[in-house]
Amino acid sequence: MNAHSNFQASMEHFSYEHLSQFTYDILKKIGCPDEDARIASKVLLSADLRGVDSHGVARLSVYVRLWEKGRINPNPKVRVTYETPSTAVVDGDAGLGQIVGSFAMKVAMEKAKNVGTGWVSVKNSNHYGIAGYHAMLALDQDMIGISLTNASPLVAPTFSKERLLGTNPIAVAIPAKEEPAFVLDMATATAANGKLEVLQRKGLDTPTGWVQDKNGNATISSSGVKDGGALLPLGGDREHGSHKGYALGAVVDILSGVLSGANYGPWVPPFVAFLDPLPNLVGEGVGHFFGAMRIDAFRPAEEFKGHMDQWIRRFRSAETTPGHEKVLIPGDPERELEIIRKLEGIPLLDPVVQDLSELGKKFGVQF
Repeated sequence: MNAHSNFQASMEHFSYEHLSQFTYDILKKIGCPDEDARIASKVLLSADLRGVDSHGVARLSVYVRLWEKGRINPNPKVRVTYETPSTAVVDGDAGLGQIVGSFAMKVAMEKAKNVGTGWVSVKNSNHYGIAGYHAMLALDQDMIGISLTNASPLVAPTFSKERLLGTNPIAVAIPAKEEPAFVLDMATATAANGKLEVLQRKGLDTPTGWVQDKNGNATISSSGVKDGGALLPLGGDREHGSHKGYALGAVVDILSGVLSGANYGPWVPPFVAFLDPLPNLVGEGVGHFFGAMRIDAFRPAEEFKGHMDQWIRRFRSAETTPGHEKVLIPGDPERELEIIRKLEGIPLLDPVVQDLSELGKKFGVQF
């Protein structure tokens, strides 16, 4: 309780508009064109609005650091390098992943408009923010959107002491008619690394089953990964299904990296500050994978969305276990928090505020 109270006391709220403008101004300072800075700001702030604080403005200084190291091209020439009527490979030209991902998802949707489905693999990109943002681009088009990416090698496969996989998220967005959309956005590790960073800022330990130390033993230290340990796959250990999380993360890595020609496994260029890229990379940059499926390629869209409403309402009405008010639909917590944060502002921890203030001073932008 005391830790929670201290955490609350160290928060400050900022409006979406203020943070969006600040992010845009910083991205312009590092050389991003107007439209790219606008899109990247929108993607980053969507994370803060939806409560994924680890992937929002708290990460802005990391993108700047990667730009300073020459790993991010602020003005990329993103292009399709190979395509068929329903598939494409996109080269991100080392651009911000938010820009590359938005471009690639639009290619997937355009192909879906033409032939029913579109599938796009991406190479030579960078960290693209929250996976759910890109999948949700398909919702207004009466399409199902899919978004995958590989990431910094911080996760140890089941029975391994080595970090070989990223947290490798899976996002699927499915439209409904009157009900809010179904939006799955999940890591294939027990937790995203950004959640460890949040706990480190709060001075708190992790729940059991998130991390192992450098010797492969269980630990609850939120600095366990920085100290040479690893995140654990979804499930935590073999007895609780970690082999399933490991397999899911592997599928994301293969579709995002091996299929596209990006790096994969331990060669994925890390986003975190405490790791540097391995020598002798096996591909180009970070990899993503996107899918778009036009609903009316399977059945009439309005008919499908009506049945999605029925599906959602039936699950919402399920009898609950003691102490719980309702069954949640994927996307519910994020959607509800987005409404609150648009009204009340986005809370930032003091270390994040200090970090952004220093970033502003560095580039002459008032925070």
